[in-house]
Amino acid sequence: MTDTRAELVDMVPVANTLGEGVSWDPVGERTWWTDIQERRLFRYDPAARSLETFELPERLGSFGFVQGSDKILAAFESGFAFYHPESGQLDWVARPEHEAGNIRFNDGRVDRQGRFWAGSMVEGEGEPKGKLYCLRGGKPEICLTGIAISNSICFSPDGKHLYFADSPHRAILRYDIEPSTGAISNAQVFARTPQGAFPDGSNVDAEGHLWNAHWGAGRIVRYAPDGSISGGVDVPATQPTCIAFGGKDLNLLFVSSARENLNREILARHPHAGHLFVYKLDIKGVADPRVDPKHIVPMHRT
Repeated sequence: MTDTRAELVDMVPVANTLGEGVSWDPVGERTWWTDIQERRLFRYDPAARSLETFELPERLGSFGFVQGSDKILAAFESGFAFYHPESGQLDWVARPEHEAGNIRFNDGRVDRQGRFWAGSMVEGEGEPKGKLYCLRGGKPEICLTGIAISNSICFSPDGKHLYFADSPHRAILRYDIEPSTGAISNAQVFARTPQGAFPDGSNVDAEGHLWNAHWGAGRIVRYAPDGSISGGVDVPATQPTCIAFGGKDLNLLFVSSARENLNREILARHPHAGHLFVYKLDIKGVADPRVDPKHIVPMHRT
């Protein structure tokens, strides 16, 4: 493995129970992420090193920024909604019926055509009844079923491929996408993670390499377009959860992490678990796309 040149330049001591869904907003030049279990949304300005926190109406698994708006499109535990953090305005888009009471939404991202994708997961024991959804044509369409834990959702820079992982299987899959419709096909195993390392959140850089957070292994691994390992960054937390590229030059790597299910002994050895880590890279990322509102039709406002 080739080590990636990465300098830890900042650490935000938030001690998240389950930090997730980190994403960079180039308009406001701030990074956002969620603590799923604590029902909080975080917004951090790395230049000023200032942090804001927003309380949420439900657990938030993932979200996307919206073109021409201060709202986010949120995948709350029960469904999709436009949400305005400052005002608390909530406009539900869809609340697909989960097949069991222990299913919630988890990982999600916006594709290159402005469609929002999000997958659900099973909490605790139970049959793998999670699904992968794509919001298009004003409604959520089911793209995959039989999922335990949806993760690793991201898209190649040219928008022709979707990456996805059902975490317990320790495999990242790559699908072809038909750009105009969002239809996926031709599932291929892109990469497999080692024993004890479960694929969590992913994103791609400007060279088309995929970066994946290895939950349980304390590492972010970079994969070349052919699936071979092309680099990596060790993080001071055993449970990194998601990554985003940001900063004016898109050469900062933001890494969220979790403290969930870690006992006192492990936390004593890894006191930074749950913090947000910021690395300066010699590699540039790709800006996260924004949701195109034409794909979304709100149900009602609360």
